[in-house]
Amino acid sequence: MRIIGIDPGYAIVGFGVVDYERRVFDVVDYGAVTTDADTDFNTRLLEIYDDICVIFDRYRPEAMAIERLYFTSNQKTAIAVAEARGIVLLAARQRGIEIYEYTPLQVKSSVTGYGKAVKKQVQELTKNILKLPEIPKPDDTADALAIAVCHAHSYNSRLTDIGRQV
Repeated sequence: MRIIGIDPGYAIVGFGVVDYERRVFDVVDYGAVTTDADTDFNTRLLEIYDDICVIFDRYRPEAMAIERLYFTSNQKTAIAVAEARGIVLLAARQRGIEIYEYTPLQVKSSVTGYGKAVKKQVQELTKNILKLPEIPKPDDTADALAIAVCHAHSYNSRLTDIGRQV
C-alpha cells in the first residue's frame, strides 16, 4: 500500500510518501510545500493546492493520513491552518484517495508506544523505523512521515481502528 502522510499548514505542508507491504516500509519521497509569508493568503492556498496536486499525481497514493487539527489558543492561526488543510483534503478527494485522520496523541502512541512522547522521540523513532540516515527537515516533514507510519500500523492492525476515515 502506498501512503502519503501530511502535516498541514499554510507556511509549510510536510509530506512523506511510503510504501508499506508485509510490515516493511520503503520510503518513496518526503519534503515540504512552502509558501512565502509576503504572498497574499489566497495565493498561498492556490500554491499549496497546485503543489499538492503535483505530488498526488506523481506518487499516486492509495491512502492519505493527515493530522487532525487541535488548537487551544491562537484562533487566527487555527482558521488559516484549517483552510490549508481543507485544500489538501479537496485535492485528495478529487483523486479518489482514501483519507484518514489522526490526532497527535494517536501518532505518538503508534510510533513510540507512549502518547505523551516528546517531538524529538517521535522523530528519532520514525527515522529508525524508516531506516533513514537522519531526521528529515523541516520538522513538518518528519511529522508527516510519522503520520504515514501511524496509518500503516493502524491500518494493518485488525485489532484497532484508531484512524477515522473522512
